[in-house]
Amino acid sequence: MFDLDGVLVDSEPVWEEVRRAFVAEHGGTWQPDTQARLMGMSTGEWAAYLHELGVRLEPDEIARGVVDRMAARYRDEVPLMPGAVETVRRLAEGRTLGLASSSPRRLIDVVLDAAGLAGCFAATVSTEEVERGKPAPDGYLEAARRMGLDPRGCVAVEDSSNGLRSAHAAGMRVIAVPHPRYPPAPDALALAWRVLPDLSALTPDLIR
Repeated sequence: MFDLDGVLVDSEPVWEEVRRAFVAEHGGTWQPDTQARLMGMSTGEWAAYLHELGVRLEPDEIARGVVDRMAARYRDEVPLMPGAVETVRRLAEGRTLGLASSSPRRLIDVVLDAAGLAGCFAATVSTEEVERGKPAPDGYLEAARRMGLDPRGCVAVEDSSNGLRSAHAAGMRVIAVPHPRYPPAPDALALAWRVLPDLSALTPDLIR
């Protein structure tokens, strides 16, 4: 099971830039811990949180405006993580892959299509499609359900604190590939079965 943002796509800097600008333009105040708190939230959750920061729009308008800007950025370029395409294709040979992401469905589809990876995943889940976003386990549990798998037999690849907590709460064995700019909290990293320096270290032998 793969996460998307921060694992396959170096999108967290883009999300931060877009949401910071949106908050400033609409009367809100970005806090020192805002980016860390947003990572892993579902669309509805982060839109409500930005509203609490003082953005003078309703959460559904906030979500629509931010996602529109993200989609526009992705149309120019999808910032794939080094080795993302090769790693997914390598692991897809003889294995069933899934994806559980906090990104909206619209952006998941744009990224996977642009990267030519859509056919590598048996199921993809946006936390828009479940009750709770990360750190709750809902997205990972739904991905396993759609694939007909026991979550306890799955391995999840994550980068963020909330993502690591989510996959662990789902009962999955968790591999952490921390993002150098947004490292997970020590207590979340301690939940990982393995910590890897980058995707190139995620090999079929390790999964076996």
